[in-house]
Formats: sequence, structure tokens, C-alpha cells
Amino acid sequence: MKKYGRTYHLPISPGATSDDKVMRGIDGLITGDLVVTEKMDGENTTIHRSGSHARSPDSRYHPARDWLKGFAAGISPQLSDDERIVGENLYARHSVGYDDLPSYFLGFGWIVGDVIQSWDATLARFGELGIAPVPTLFRGPYRPDLFEKLANSLDRSRQEGFVVRVAAEFPEVDMPLRMGKYVRAGHVQDETHWMRAELVPNRLAK
Repeated sequence: MKKYGRTYHLPISPGATSDDKVMRGIDGLITGDLVVTEKMDGENTTIHRSGSHARSPDSRYHPARDWLKGFAAGISPQLSDDERIVGENLYARHSVGYDDLPSYFLGFGWIVGDVIQSWDATLARFGELGIAPVPTLFRGPYRPDLFEKLANSLDRSRQEGFVVRVAAEFPEVDMPLRMGKYVRAGHVQDETHWMRAELVPNRLAK
């Protein structure tokens, strides 16, 4: 089991706290093919050949993870030993509530060995495995005002932020250069952490 790497905040992200890492620059994102996806408010989760785990492989039990364990049981046998599927476990409501999810698990990464696969290959693999991807907000070349315009277009009542990555594959160690996230200011408003609060499930689309 391997822990998924940290996604650094974009320099313009107002939601970065003192515990977060911020990109030193965006040179690694200045490319002709970027993918920007919605940052979903869930629990980072990895599905692998042997099962699944939250971002930390030694995570303790929580009932919000029961559905995910069952879902992962149908995916894991289809994976090779060096494959990992990374996404958001959205069963439990955190700071943002969802009422029309296509699934309680939305994928955003496919890692083979130590390489994060291209976005197109990732979507193809998700299709084979029956995994719904996170929503795509933008696909195209970098331009100087791109991230600011995306930030201004967010519905701040229901969207936490966005994640930008290069569409091509890249080594996992290059995540701080090839991926970044924007989180809106004041995202976390509840004083009680969701794991210690009453479990309120999100809703699936009818």
C-alpha cells in the first residue's frame, strides 16, 4: 500500500492554511494541454489490488468508509499489482453537500508503478472498471488568466475549488510541479471534524 502524494495549492489559492504546501511557481503547468477538474469535498481514497485505504494507509475504521469498501471489492480483482486508482469517497457529507452524485466514488487518478497516467488513458481505464470521473471544468492550453477566470466562475455555495494537471502522463514525484489546486476561502466552516460529527450521507442522482 502506498500513500497518495500531496497536491500543492496554486499560488493564487486563498484556501491554503499554515499546514498546506503551496507551489513555488506554475512553470510546470504552462503547457498546451491542461485538464481542470472540480475539487470534490470528500475523503481522498486509493483502490488497489489488495483493497482500499484512505489517504493514510493506516487509517482507522469509520462507517463512512463501509460503502467504499464494498465498491472497492468489485474493482480490486481487476487491478494488477502495480495499479492504483485514486479518487474521492463522497459517501459522507463534509462542508459541501451533494444531492445528485453519479456515484459515491469519483475517480481522478490512475497510477501504474510510479507514473500518473495521462488523462485520456485514465478516462479509458475508468470506463473499463465502471468508475465515474470527477467533473471536468476545462480542457485546453494554458493562458495567463485561466486560473483566475476559473476561480471567479465557481459556484461558491456548492463547489470547493478545482484541480489542474497536465493532460500528459508524468512521474508521481513531479506532482508538486505538474498538479495544483485552488480552494476557495472559508471552505471549512464547521468546527467539528466530519469524522467526529453525525454521519450525513450525500445523495445520488435519481
